[in-house]
Amino acid sequence: MDADAPALPLTASEARVLGCLIEKQAITPDAYPLTVNAAQAAANQKTARDPPMSLDAGTVHHALRQLERKGLAKQVFSSRAERYEHRAEAFFSLPRPQVALLALLLLRGAQTTHELLARSERMHAFADVDDVRHHLERLIQHTQALVVLLPRASGQREDRYTHQLCGPVDVQAAAERTVAQAAPRAVDARLQARVEALEAEVAELRGQLSRLLAAEGR
Repeated sequence: MDADAPALPLTASEARVLGCLIEKQAITPDAYPLTVNAAQAAANQKTARDPPMSLDAGTVHHALRQLERKGLAKQVFSSRAERYEHRAEAFFSLPRPQVALLALLLLRGAQTTHELLARSERMHAFADVDDVRHHLERLIQHTQALVVLLPRASGQREDRYTHQLCGPVDVQAAAERTVAQAAPRAVDARLQARVEALEAEVAELRGQLSRLLAAEGR
């Protein structure tokens, strides 16, 4: 690591790219280490990313170089293209389960233990929610306080956790922001449920009408 380059805090683009390097090492090892183009595609994925980003190749390349300068990534030379691998596991002295959780928080923001358990399957097989919670507690107790527990806001049934690699988190503001972001998703879910119910009702009415017409035609 460059002595003049403190590892933390990361910028938003650096955090996204670091999360992508960790994720892709686990789920697509044949394509890892990542090229700049592959890292860009991963950072801009439309699924499993929150918030959505649209980073250009130059921004991603700069993020990779900064992560390398800070000791969190390493350039691997190949005959065809420069590639990068993450160094988070060694840099923070973390076991693989905790690196997986950190990646999910980098990629998808604040999450509950149940969300992390469901989304971590391809990166690490946690035994259960208590296993996830145990590793989150270790990340909270890390010397650099990599993760923080958010206070449960009004209407929330579960605790949420978020990373602090981009700097100390204002936990109250983060909790309120999570609630505000969840509200539109809840509305969308209710609307979707209503649409599905109406579609089922229409299908049933059409079936009844078809049966009536068939009976009159006899």
